[in-house]
Amino acid sequence: MAGKTDPIQKRASKEATDWFILLKDAPDDADLRREFEAWRHRSPVNKAAWDSLRRASEAMDKAMPAYSDRWEPLLAKLRARTQGENANDLRPTVIGARRSADLQRRSGVGHGGRRHALQLGGLAAAACLVALLVGPGLLRDLSADHATGTAEVRTIRLPDDSAVTLAPESAIAVSYTPGERQIQLLAGEAFFAVTPNATRPFRVVAKVVDVTVLGTAFDVRRGDEGARVAVAEGMVRVSHDGATRMAETLAAGQSVRVSWVGRSERSDLPVDRIAAWRHNQLIARDQPLGEVVDELRRFYAGRIIVTDAALAARPVTGVYDLADPIAALRGIARAQNAVVRRITPWLIFVSAS
Repeated sequence: MAGKTDPIQKRASKEATDWFILLKDAPDDADLRREFEAWRHRSPVNKAAWDSLRRASEAMDKAMPAYSDRWEPLLAKLRARTQGENANDLRPTVIGARRSADLQRRSGVGHGGRRHALQLGGLAAAACLVALLVGPGLLRDLSADHATGTAEVRTIRLPDDSAVTLAPESAIAVSYTPGERQIQLLAGEAFFAVTPNATRPFRVVAKVVDVTVLGTAFDVRRGDEGARVAVAEGMVRVSHDGATRMAETLAAGQSVRVSWVGRSERSDLPVDRIAAWRHNQLIARDQPLGEVVDELRRFYAGRIIVTDAALAARPVTGVYDLADPIAALRGIARAQNAVVRRITPWLIFVSAS
């Protein structure tokens, strides 16, 4: 039950990568250099993130970058996007949707000459550095068409008037063709309300798990061990396209967990419990405390660590308010006679009393 990366360090790493791209874009821009130096000296975390980036840059000349199989397809995607597109659309894709508004302003997006200055060589270097520093997580966000941050829930209207609601820390890529509508769930969880179209199937792909529907409402969650699909309305077909093939048909009120190796476990699930996070609710019924805390983590901008494996396995039942994740965590712990210790504003330990 390892915690997530420190959100402050993660943000600093992303901002350092932004600055790397911007400085490569305009190496002679004195104003940009001064603003970068001000950012670098603003905090020790920023300086450490930049130093790590610089060391990674030096190492790039001597070693093959990690995750090359991940960033090379990304570069191909970015290259395709540049054809016939205004670079004003490209730049936010390269920098990332979550960058701050003031950094966008400083980057000179409004100046046409600099919009096209970010050449593919710069993209390759930046992608390599991202891979070396933060691994596939940020590359996933760069590959996504839509992504959410901590405690962020967002509904996206798709081209066919279907809707997808993203849970916190989730990402999707959208691919519509004349014969098919496909969504890749790259991370996290999403609830889909699909407009029927019998001649144009709607598919959600989470790694090797494939969900196919014509018109329905359902939830898909992608985890470390596999995916879970739960149907609120209509019917879906869930299949596994790995070495072990399986297929399940689900109706409203049914769910299935499918491991990445193809094992499946069906269960019934009350419709009002499906994607309850859309209404700021965490509903648990005999669910391991560790899994409940995993759901809660998406709503807390810090690390929550359960120190005891036996405590993590205890069953939890209850309804908790995700609008106040600390109070929810204390309520979960209280029911288990556990102790919550908030060490810093960003670090919480949960232990048996």
